[in-house]
Amino acid sequence: MSFSWGRTAAIFIKEFQQMLRDRLTFAMAVGVPILQLVLFGYAINTDPKGLPTAVVMQDSGEMGRSLVAAMQNSGYFKLVRSGIGEGEADELMARGDLQFIVVIPGDFTRRLVRGERPALMVAADATDPAAAGNAIAALQQLGQQGLQRELVGPLAALQPGAAPFELRLQRRYNPEGLSRYNIVPGLIGTILTMTMVMLTALAMTRERERGTMENLLATPVRPLEVMLGKILPYVLIGYVQLGVIMVAAWALFDVPMQGSLPLLLAMIGVFMLANLAVGFTFSTLARNQLQALQLTFFFFLPSMLLSGFMFPFRGMPEWAQWLGEALPLTHFLRIVRGIMLKGSGAADLLPELWPLLGFLVAAGLVALGRYRQTLD
Repeated sequence: MSFSWGRTAAIFIKEFQQMLRDRLTFAMAVGVPILQLVLFGYAINTDPKGLPTAVVMQDSGEMGRSLVAAMQNSGYFKLVRSGIGEGEADELMARGDLQFIVVIPGDFTRRLVRGERPALMVAADATDPAAAGNAIAALQQLGQQGLQRELVGPLAALQPGAAPFELRLQRRYNPEGLSRYNIVPGLIGTILTMTMVMLTALAMTRERERGTMENLLATPVRPLEVMLGKILPYVLIGYVQLGVIMVAAWALFDVPMQGSLPLLLAMIGVFMLANLAVGFTFSTLARNQLQALQLTFFFFLPSMLLSGFMFPFRGMPEWAQWLGEALPLTHFLRIVRGIMLKGSGAADLLPELWPLLGFLVAAGLVALGRYRQTLD
């Protein structure tokens, strides 16, 4: 039989019509490229600026004020707190509210005028080395540039050469600036997000494809009982994955564990339940396993890009940060890094726990409502 363009065109039309009927797959084919363009083009920024900074001003002299002004003019530092003590500033940094603390000693101006190169202490939250790297480099340049207008007349001799003061930098929670201290704890959240959502999304879809959903519906099991029975086995799988990652983190990458392991296990339980509820919702939307995988990818992509795992969270524009705050992975990354690197306690983690619980309740209600519709 010879080749026929007419038969080929008929198959083309049939396939195109079938693709249009599968609205979810068609929407994913169009939506995912648009999502990638928007996120990579507008939301991703590897050079974060406007980093929250507190100044402990123990010297009210002109030199100290000029240095603070030069830091703000650089664009990397945003003064959010001033007139506080070192203790309060340390607490704010431990909670993640500050990226930098600048301590200007009481004799800064007097010793600088005498040419004694006073010490300026700067503490940086180095849990994410990429977020603070460029700002630290800019800070080291301020020694030659920040005080040029003040170093005139009799003080002009202090301008050339080295900075007129000594910069003492403390990289807190990650003194060596190792990227694995930031990446490995973050992998706990990203791996659990992908596997928990995907496995649960496939669970109910598989029941429907194999024709066993009818047997399940014929039982006296209530929707909430089905939902819990479906997701709880994957919680056990999640803890097995956690065990593998933690052993690798300690044995291979030497990542510290400064906080409480039971607290971390409890927080991970909440995080896994939130993602499992999302996966259960996807299973009620998808008509086959391919659609379930597509929905999983559509959720996982912004979670990975907007949570602060791959790129600095504070480097994103404000609208992207608002979107990131709605994702459970964003809050979990702060929790796991706070426990493992900072030794944060339960009270320190409450600001991140409440959004996780709220997301869990909302996703659970949507999943339960969608499952009731599936029953009807």
